[in-house]
Amino acid sequence: MSSAAPSSVSLLSPLTMRGLTIPNRIGMSPMCQYSAIDGLANDWHLVHLGSRASGGTGLVMVEATAVTAEGRISPGDMGIWSDEHVAPLARIATFVKSQGSVPGIQLAHAGRKASCDLAWLGGKPLHAPDPRSWQPLAPSAVAFSDDSPVPTALDEAGINCLVDAFIAATKRSLAAGFEFVEIHAAHGYLLHEFLSPLSNMRTDDYGGSLENRMRLLVRVASAVREVIPREMPLLTRISATDWVAGGWDIEQSIELAKSLGEVGVDMIDVSSGAIVPHVKIPVAPGYQVPLAGRIRREASIKTAAVGLITSPEQAQAILDAGDADLILIGRELLREPYWAHQAYEKLGGNSAWPTQYGYAIGRR
Repeated sequence: MSSAAPSSVSLLSPLTMRGLTIPNRIGMSPMCQYSAIDGLANDWHLVHLGSRASGGTGLVMVEATAVTAEGRISPGDMGIWSDEHVAPLARIATFVKSQGSVPGIQLAHAGRKASCDLAWLGGKPLHAPDPRSWQPLAPSAVAFSDDSPVPTALDEAGINCLVDAFIAATKRSLAAGFEFVEIHAAHGYLLHEFLSPLSNMRTDDYGGSLENRMRLLVRVASAVREVIPREMPLLTRISATDWVAGGWDIEQSIELAKSLGEVGVDMIDVSSGAIVPHVKIPVAPGYQVPLAGRIRREASIKTAAVGLITSPEQAQAILDAGDADLILIGRELLREPYWAHQAYEKLGGNSAWPTQYGYAIGRR
């Protein structure tokens, strides 16, 4: 549990959760690369993730990794629905650890936003008879957008299978050597769809009241917690608000965070939006940070801040204000793989460059 008071902790100081210590408070946010074939990680993923680990980032998280084949956003998404996926992921986890960073994986199901083309090909929904398409699943038979396929509403058996898929994916994540797991319940994907009244029209135990809409995510988190070792942290990414009147909001997110904490979630990774298209979001530097701050203070749980955080000074100010315990960097790490080393230089720390680089850098 985290304190509600402002913090004086440094961005460069270690963070301990359960039995895991992260060497600094800089993490790589999970970012889809749409470069897998049949869900299998490859050399691109190794270099992409490994370079950020050698770049000094304390925590490196693998992109949204589908727990079932139909849970992919696109045919290029990473997957972990079979034992075949373990070895390529283990290669990544091993290298990340060799660089002194902590490897983690985000487990996901895309729900009604599944079966889309690759992002750089437009990301449009794929429909039959396109052989690359498949039938999406969701809490209710309500399409994401006008050009999206109408998803199949999950019945009770389907929900049970989904929980089992998260359990199996978690066991494979452990076999691959990851040191923490994050459940993806944000950005309009399946678990977020159950949370939001904008996408969940159910009248059974998984719809209607806040308790019912939270039920599946809490059940998944509880099941994952039972599988992973006691000393391993469990994170959950949420969209803290839909940015739409009548949708999911920060007050509901605070209640959710309390419930997740009770079943063993250690940190809430606080993002927002993406449950419905064409929503005006007040995007600005650090625009999601106040959401992380409220959850941290009002739910008494650790939070990770993410979203347009670009400078070490900005990241440090977030920690100083007590709005988060961990800073997740996304696009800025795509632009600068060695962002963490720059943070050490700017904030006065001792940066541990890889030996192969440090020798040359020290001769400048």
